Amino acid sequence: MTDIQPVFFNPLEEGYAESPWGHFDELRRNEPVHFSLLGQWFLFRYDDVSALLRDPNQSVEDANITHHNEDRLAQFRAGFGEDAEPSTSMLGRDAPDHTRLRRLVSKAFTPAAIAALRPVIEELVDEALNTMDERGTTEIVHDLAFPLPFDVISVMLGMPEADKDQVAAWSSAIVKTLDPIISDEEIFAAAEADEKMSSLLDEVIAWKRANPADDLLTALIQAEEDGDRLSARELRDQVSLLFVAGHETTVNLIGTGIYELLRDPKQAKILRDNPSLDVNAVDELLRFVSPVQFSRRITTSDINVDGYSIDKGSVVLTGLASANRDPAKWGDDAERIDVQRTGTAQHVSFGSGSHYCLGSSLARLEAQVAIGRFLRRFPDAKIVSEAEWNGRINLRGVERLELSVH
Repeated sequence: MTDIQPVFFNPLEEGYAESPWGHFDELRRNEPVHFSLLGQWFLFRYDDVSALLRDPNQSVEDANITHHNEDRLAQFRAGFGEDAEPSTSMLGRDAPDHTRLRRLVSKAFTPAAIAALRPVIEELVDEALNTMDERGTTEIVHDLAFPLPFDVISVMLGMPEADKDQVAAWSSAIVKTLDPIISDEEIFAAAEADEKMSSLLDEVIAWKRANPADDLLTALIQAEEDGDRLSARELRDQVSLLFVAGHETTVNLIGTGIYELLRDPKQAKILRDNPSLDVNAVDELLRFVSPVQFSRRITTSDINVDGYSIDKGSVVLTGLASANRDPAKWGDDAERIDVQRTGTAQHVSFGSGSHYCLGSSLARLEAQVAIGRFLRRFPDAKIVSEAEWNGRINLRGVERLELSVH
């Protein structure tokens, strides 16, 4: 008789932060629809993930959760307070609110608006590379991956100068709330950071009301004042979403993307020698590193996935990172980078359906410029110390990576 050991999703197991891929592979093969000890469902196959993300009948709003993880709920109530209002960002809203908010914010993300940012992005990247060149070394996250998207979104919003390191610390604390496991200490740190970030954004919005300009924040303010239903809270929450969640994911894409290419010199050379591959290569890196590992849905009716019954009101975490390396979708070489791979844009790193990431074009452009220019400027760049990981389960990425560039 064969003794079959149960398979559990365990992001706390040794080595998971550095490389979760073997864990995903085991779950994909043995229990692709998985009810976790965390009280949440997980999907690990590409087809299941893609189908649920595209299903317009599913929800992202907390109010529709009826099967609660009571321990997690108690954590959040203790940290954020019993009467804390849920965020009004479009990330957590269903139609029609999501439709209205997305339509308003999308005015800043037209193809023409994104293309117009290319000279700004190129200048910022070149300034960072010049500094690296002078020093001969770089810590790539601090010098390039973090400041680039921070500065670009600041330009788009028309933000006044802010303390990058302070905002980075707040942002890092806040996004921990997206992890399926979080400690009490992390909850309290996130609540404190959220309060401070909200205060900063309230000050910025007040400053922008007094100093309107041709930028996204002014457009959002004017839309509110011209009779749109956008409230002061909604205005702040949309800016916070753009400034925090959107920024963090691009940091992970650039920093971890450069790390993985330097570990694969053959693929780095193919990309270095052929700039026309920049677009495809970034989509391949989005597939390979998955800056966002999971995306959440709440079931609005009882559903069946591969023979598993999932009750209405359940939290389902779609495994974007696992889906992006599913051999059933990507073939037997799913576990390696191929910057010439066909169909790379079919990855689910930006989600799918109505909640497909609004900032996807901007993230792609920033990564194309940053990664392509870095590789071609420094063909002899090498990793000089072990990568340090940020330890996040969801927004996973390299936190510190020392490189020599000469």
